[in-house]
Amino acid sequence: MSHGIERRGLMMVLSSPSGAGKTTISRKLLQSEPQLKMSVSVTTRPPRPGEVEGRDYFFITPEQFGLMVNRRELLEHAKVFSNHYGTPKGPVAEALALGRDVLFDIDWQGTQQLVEHAREDVISIFILPPSTRELERRLRQRAQDPADVVAARMAKASDEISHWAEYDYVVLNEDLEKTLLQVQSILHAERLRRRRQTGLGDFVKRLRDGV
Repeated sequence: MSHGIERRGLMMVLSSPSGAGKTTISRKLLQSEPQLKMSVSVTTRPPRPGEVEGRDYFFITPEQFGLMVNRRELLEHAKVFSNHYGTPKGPVAEALALGRDVLFDIDWQGTQQLVEHAREDVISIFILPPSTRELERRLRQRAQDPADVVAARMAKASDEISHWAEYDYVVLNEDLEKTLLQVQSILHAERLRRRRQTGLGDFVKRLRDGV
């Protein structure tokens, strides 16, 4: 007989400047945590090589995006490098109610909006690079973006890093495996918060009743 306690899922935000490692951390986290699912954003930007509709993003037109904003169908939305990104409400609400956790790869703008609308459900983690030089090296190594885009991302990095104090946790990504363990530790601890264990009251009552 299972003695598991029902809980509400949580929204786990990972933010960082481009190239600081959050995408790699997200991928490894999803592989090791079966109760964690990735929030799939809508975006108006074109797909990059290898990206799959519905797995990486839902690729939509600016007109479709505008309609979703007007209908209040997005938990958060932001404009980044001339493109729009947003998180659809429906799939997230359904996952949380089922006790599943949802991972968000969004920037500080999106995080502010999530916290504004769902503070009790959100835990936020900011990933810092070890140095500016290392950040630039990682961006150039990716070889996905032209030099002018790399330069724009580096210029934006300082502004993104300035929002570190708005996050619940800040993790320095010097060593990927160590960083992954730290992020997993945060997730495991946050799952145990009393307010998230919605079945705790009934479970304790049964214990006291000798059931």
